[in-house]
Amino acid sequence: MSESFKKYSLLIFTFILLFFAFLVIRADLQNSNKKFSFSMFDVGQGDSLLIKSPSGVQVLIDGGPSEKILSALKKEMPAFDRSLDAIIITNPDQDHIGGILDVLKVYKVGTIFESGTWSDSRTYKNLEEEIIKKKIPNILAKKGMKLDLGDGAQIDILFPDRNVTSWPTNEGSIVARLSYGNVKIMLTGDATNKTEDLILKENSKEKLQSYILKAGHHGSKYSSSINFLKIVSPEYALISVGKNNKYNHPAPEILGIFSDLGVKVLRTDQLGTIIVKCDKIGVCEINK
Repeated sequence: MSESFKKYSLLIFTFILLFFAFLVIRADLQNSNKKFSFSMFDVGQGDSLLIKSPSGVQVLIDGGPSEKILSALKKEMPAFDRSLDAIIITNPDQDHIGGILDVLKVYKVGTIFESGTWSDSRTYKNLEEEIIKKKIPNILAKKGMKLDLGDGAQIDILFPDRNVTSWPTNEGSIVARLSYGNVKIMLTGDATNKTEDLILKENSKEKLQSYILKAGHHGSKYSSSINFLKIVSPEYALISVGKNNKYNHPAPEILGIFSDLGVKVLRTDQLGTIIVKCDKIGVCEINK
């Protein structure tokens, strides 16, 4: 093979690599919609949400019950992106943390926020050990904290407002409101009616009203009380739930309340991953 042919082949090969790299970068730029994005992943009977602000900040809330979260993240994050600015663990139950250990093995995580409740499960112990091993800052979420996501997007922690170490994990769940311009999304984790009552007592209607509600505890009858729903007054309720689950979630009575109040219900067991994209003036698209 002549020297000139080798050089020519190398040049062609280099050009092809650059061309494909250009296509990947171009696709990422096109897909990185400047709108605010909120995804509720279809992870079965569990919770996992991804927030992407227009500034590029990415926050994962819970990791579902298993490694299924990894394939969900790959679909919603740009190619070659292996970093998350933060992970919020609303409570340490398996259906919220089961996939986070797998996430930590693949993604670089800036900060982790926890509620303060704890579990004696092996999954939780392994997760805490990995957080320490990777030296990831681990912060106790408290009412009044504001997480700036850039470009006007913000997460306001509403609960816990006290030490919940000895509380049942669901009652001690992190509850927060996500804001982007006129768009408000209430994130309730597995919060129960007791937690909702505490939040209602300590916050004005203005601080709670939200366009979208992430329904508490997969639509359990012990969450989403009518008093809480009347104050939050969502247009949509998003329910993360597994098909034919043994808990009979979402509860028929809760679906009845949503219907009576005119709240549109979207469920992952029926629609798969639910993606909401919004601009600052409050115009949203829901990709079912």
